[in-house]
Order: sequence, then C-alpha cells, then structure tokens
Amino acid sequence: MKFELLHPADQIVMMMQRIYGGGLTTMSGGNLSILDSDGDIWITPSGIDKGNLTRDDIMQVKPDGTIIGRHKPSVELPFHSLVYKTRPDVRAVLHAHPPALVSYSLLRKVPNTTIIPTPYIVCGKVESSAYEVPGSIKLGQNIAKVFKKGINVVMMDNHGVVVCGDTIYEAFKRFETLEYCARLNIQSNVLGECVCLNEEQLELAKNRSVVPMGEFIPADHNSAERTARRVMVEFVHRSYHQQLFTSTQGNISCRLGEDSFLITPHDLDRAYLDVEDIVRVDHGWKEAGKLPSRSVLLHKRIYEMHPEINSVIIAHPTNVMAFGVTKSEIDSRTIPESYINMRSVQSVPFGSSITDIEKTASMISNHSPVLLVENDCVIVGGTSLINAFDRLEVTDFTAKTLIQAKQLGTPVRISDEEVEVINKVFNLK
Repeated sequence: MKFELLHPADQIVMMMQRIYGGGLTTMSGGNLSILDSDGDIWITPSGIDKGNLTRDDIMQVKPDGTIIGRHKPSVELPFHSLVYKTRPDVRAVLHAHPPALVSYSLLRKVPNTTIIPTPYIVCGKVESSAYEVPGSIKLGQNIAKVFKKGINVVMMDNHGVVVCGDTIYEAFKRFETLEYCARLNIQSNVLGECVCLNEEQLELAKNRSVVPMGEFIPADHNSAERTARRVMVEFVHRSYHQQLFTSTQGNISCRLGEDSFLITPHDLDRAYLDVEDIVRVDHGWKEAGKLPSRSVLLHKRIYEMHPEINSVIIAHPTNVMAFGVTKSEIDSRTIPESYINMRSVQSVPFGSSITDIEKTASMISNHSPVLLVENDCVIVGGTSLINAFDRLEVTDFTAKTLIQAKQLGTPVRISDEEVEVINKVFNLK
C-alpha cells in the first residue's frame, strides 16, 4: 500500500482506526495531525467518536488560522501547531492515552527502552514534560521544549504521550513500539528484574544490515506458491491483530521445495502486508526488487538442517519476551496442551541469531520447536504454517498463564512421571 499517497484526512482516519481498534485510546481521547506541503494542518475534531471517524470529520486549519470543516478542531491544536513551529522537520503529530504508557505517566517515569533493541532503535531517547491543563498554551510550551532537543517521543506527566515524525505512519510506529515496550516492562516486573542490553549489544542490533543476495526473476508462480502467499498474509495479519507481531516486528517463512521458500519482507507494515510483498528465495537468491527479512539466512539454515520443518516464525510477544528480558525459564509443564506443543523451551544469549546462525538453527527441530533468544525474540518451527502459528500462540498463552499464576501464588507443574505418560500417549519421543 502506498500509504503516503493517501489524502491527509484518509491517513488520519486509518491511523485512528488502528489506535482505537487496538485499545490504545478511548472514543474521546487522543488526537492526530498532519502538516501538508501547503502549510495546512489536518487534525482530528474535538468531541467526536474516535471509533467512527470519517474523512469528512477531519478538520483543516489554514496557515492564517482559518478553520475549514463541520466540527471544531481538537482542543490540543495549540500544542500541535507549536510542535510544527518548533520542529520544521516534523510533518505529523500523534497524541493518545494508551494504558501502559499512561501507567508510566502516573508514576512520572519513562519505560526502559534498552531491554530489547527495537524501542531503542525506533523511538530513540524518550523524555517527559511537566503537567499542565489540556489545551493550554503552557502545555504546548512544555512539550515543544522537549521536542526542540531533537527528541521525537515525549511522555506527558499524568496525561499520556506525544510522538512526532516525518509521516503519521512513522509517528505511529514510535507510538506503538513504546506502548509495547511499556507493556513488556510491566509484565516483566512480575517475574523479576529486567536485564538491560549494553551499548555494544544495542549497536549490534542497530547496525544489522539487510543481507546482500543475488536477484532472480521467477519464471512463474504455480498454484502452490500462490496459495502459500495468501495463507502467509492471512497469518501475518492475524499475528498483528493477536498482538504477536507489531507493525515493525515479526516475520514468517514457508518452505516451497528444495532450497526454496517464501518469507516476509523487511521494514513493511505488517498490518497492510499483501501477497505481492512476500519475497521468494531460491537457492540463496532473492526475488528481484524485494528485500527479505534480515533474518533470511537463519530461516534458510533451519530449512537446510531440518527437513521436517516447513515453516518458521520469529516473533516478540510481550508475555514470552517478559521471560526473555528477565532470563526466566518458560516451563511448558503447565497443562498438557502446552507441553505437547512446546516440549522443553531452550534459550540462547542475545545476539545468537545474528552472530551464531549455525548453532541457533541447529537448536530448532520438531522435537524442540521453540527457542527463546534473550532480550530479542522467540523462534518457532512447525511442520506447516498452521502448526508453527499454533505453537507460537500456545507459547504466548503459556507465558501469560505463568505470569498470572505467579501473581496468585506458586504454580504447580505437571510432574516428570506425568510428562512421561504424555510422551507415550502422544508418541512424542
């Protein structure tokens, strides 16, 4: 989707639908704006249901202050205007009240963005602004003072968050990523102290480049490949809506044949991914004109080493990653379904999936299908995409139940003897 070619009003409506639909604001909370090339500010209206916005509800504010539209512009228009004046490079501003970030704003703290790489890379430095009455000039001045430092994400004391960007999508990515980070910090707090990444580890992730590969133009796309593309897109979208992926995180691959597989692209929004965006890789060469996920070599090596694996998913769900950032064990012996799907979950240190592909790939198999990379991701293999996705969902479900159980008391796990019975009944060994 060429999101940038949409009219500003349509862009705002689409992003507000994602924010509201994702439970990241209420029907009356939050506001978005875009500064167009003519100097006009397009902004959400005041007092209108955010769950049912249409393009005709979006207000236009001319450079001379003339207001065009059938409503009143957001009461926060003053700080949007001031941000644009303070930061000439900014073309979009997003403000909302997502639950996890509001929780931090009540404590007047900023989430730790160094527990996994993505928040550090996507959001950059995050600072707070002092509380003031909503819609006031003073509030705008407090926010603009922080943005003037070149910072793109501002936490508002007892209020929420304001994010800016070159586009409304860039602002949304930062917003969604920081809320994910805040949820991860909160979930992790139940398990223990988070282990932060050091500067060298953060730079390793930040400087990770797209894998150089030769290109080929496919002679054809048979029916099996077309089906695989469609199913992959469906599961990418499901992963996003199930909060197993974010707009910037998560990838899927499916084996097509000998040394041939499909994989999700690098740096395209998971919510809008379509069949033509999927990248085919044959004999180490990529489909011409496309960029596969940066983890493409890991996927390739898993398929080479494990003929029984036909699909691989790499994800970063908050419940699972809470264990990854606290270096806690995910014990699958909670209910039979969890153990049957996950077996024993192994873990490897941060960076293993980048610097030691051989070892990482060797640890994924049908008998050990879930691998946790500390402070990074979870890697899941399956005999099919449905099998891999089921394992991913069960892994996140299991992690969530363990976190919740710990808040109630001490979980009782299935015993070794009971596990042996499961192994025999379901022929797991």
